[in-house]
Formats: sequence, C-alpha cells, structure tokens
Amino acid sequence: MKLGFIGTGKIASSVITGVCGSSIKYSKIFISFRNNKIAKGLKKKFKKISIEKDNQKIVDNSNWIFLAVTPTVGEKIIKKLKFKSNQTVVSFISTITIPELKKMIKTKVDIVRAIPLPPISLKKGPVPICPPNKKVKNFFDKIGSTVQIKNEKLSINFWSTSGMMASYYELLKVMSGWLVKRGIKRSDAQKYITTLFLALSEDAVVNSKKDLKYLVKESQTPKGLNEQGLKEMNKKGVYKSLIKTLNSIHKRLNK
Repeated sequence: MKLGFIGTGKIASSVITGVCGSSIKYSKIFISFRNNKIAKGLKKKFKKISIEKDNQKIVDNSNWIFLAVTPTVGEKIIKKLKFKSNQTVVSFISTITIPELKKMIKTKVDIVRAIPLPPISLKKGPVPICPPNKKVKNFFDKIGSTVQIKNEKLSINFWSTSGMMASYYELLKVMSGWLVKRGIKRSDAQKYITTLFLALSEDAVVNSKKDLKYLVKESQTPKGLNEQGLKEMNKKGVYKSLIKTLNSIHKRLNK
C-alpha cells in the first residue's frame, strides 16, 4: 500500500510517525513539500518517505490520500486534483464536510473524515472516524483507538472537544510556571505536572466505565485541598466557561 499526505503540519507528521513505528504494511509514503522543515525531518528519520512538490503526483502515486491542510487551503487545492475511483481519501480538515468533499473531488472515492491528535505519534489516543469504514478502522487501530461515528452531525461533537487540546496544554504550562515562580527548577516543575496529569488520566481511563462524577467525589475529602480547589473553580465559573467555549466551537463547525 502506498500512502500520500497532502499537507505536512503537526497532525500529518504525528500520523506519519505513528505509521512508521507500527505494524501497518506500506511500501511508500509520499508527502508534500508544503512544510519544508517537517518534510525534510520526516524523510531523514524514515526511509520509505518521498517528498513531492506536486500534489497531483502524490494523488497519482497513492492508494490512500490523507488531506491534512487548513480549510482555506483545502478549498483552493482539492477541487484541482484528479482522483481515481479505487482510492480512499481520509480528511483531517475540520470544517469541510463529506458532501462538500464529494463536490470538490467529483470522482466516486471512499471518503472518511478522521480526527487524529498529536499523541498518535506515540500510537496513543482516540481517532474518531466518520462514516464507519472497516479498512480505515483497522488502519487507525494499529496506531490508536478508533471510534466509529455513524453520522457527521454526531462527529461534530468530537471535533468540538478536540479543539480543547491547546487549552489543556496551557493548563499544564500555567501550573508549571506557578511552581517555577516559587523557586522550583523548570525541568522538575514540568516533569511533576505532566506526570501528575498523565497518572490522573490513566486512572480516569481505568475507571471510564463509571460515571466520571465518581472520580470527582473520590478525589475530595471534607475541608481538604481538592474540595477547596473545586469549590473555588466552580465559584469563578471555570467549568461553565468551558461549556460555553465548547458550544462556541460547535457553532463554528456547524456554520
């Protein structure tokens, strides 16, 4: 199987890194020249990568094509490309719907939208796909955990929550910075905060079949530090603000 990536940003790079370290069988990966630094870094690291300046050449040489560009770029370039009916197209583009992709591509190909995130490079994390597709599911199961979504309206909810990734990293940054200002070495502060939240996340995954309010309750003791933290965050409307932000992102995705 030959894979082609149009766009070589963070997500494409993460997926390629995951693929190259997995059991997925592929003979070649064609990537675009769009981000020169990332493209050259991938080629240097992995043997079966070829950098192409012409996007059409990527399409011509690949069985599967991954669209990993911004919506603005996608609207400009996809309609100019010529696809073949036996190809599979996997789109990582957040705001271009499947009906819109069909109009742009014209040829009747298998089209699946997917939402991989950077941890896919470590072969970790969920990958929502829509519509359900056995081949694409098997592919992403080798580098993550595939979640199949029946229709695009439901998938928008997952796109919305994926928009909170930078906010999560900002939380880690702020807490690490708080420790640094109090005399902790940055390396120690960042190691503590990141491993703390990793452990909390792993515990949450283990208990994910339970209602998550169980973890909220169990992590507090009467008049304890966690009870204080939660009460103050609630009083300041932090979690209501989170819901408002998710609603705002969801509205944008719904156009």
